[in-house]
Amino acid sequence: MKSILKSPPLILALVCLLVVMVVFIGVTDMPRYLTSSPRTCTNCHVMDAAYENWYHAPHESETKCVDCHLPHDNIFSYYYVKFASGAHDVLYFSTGRTPDAIRIKPETAEIIQTNCIRCHNETVADLSAHDMGRDCWACHRDVAHGQRGLTLLPVQDSLIYPVEEERGLE
Repeated sequence: MKSILKSPPLILALVCLLVVMVVFIGVTDMPRYLTSSPRTCTNCHVMDAAYENWYHAPHESETKCVDCHLPHDNIFSYYYVKFASGAHDVLYFSTGRTPDAIRIKPETAEIIQTNCIRCHNETVADLSAHDMGRDCWACHRDVAHGQRGLTLLPVQDSLIYPVEEERGLE
């Protein structure tokens, strides 16, 4: 009886699958999506204004996008939300359904509120903004992303913004 692993069609199929995976990983820059680099969030041009606002805001020197926008309770929820958010964004961007104004979703708002309190727990120990019916950014609107506005410059221009590796963010 002939071994199935010695079957030429199966070997050819496995080689083709491997080649397709290598090309996919190379073309999409997939490994970067597994990192916490803020540059990952700017792969879609619709995030340029958010990145530029964050870059000029007080949190830029201390945080990255994932510090606020992903849960930190365990590694599984972290990567699940990272994958689900990324898949959602890719679907909307690639099908042309990206809204003009990107707004926070309720489930993301809960994650961000939890992370604000996690990082600033000593500051808010005597306060409970959540009990007051407000999220932190209701009063501190410009802290994370700076003043709102449109960008006229592309974020990827390293003449305007230092490369992340030089700033120690990678």
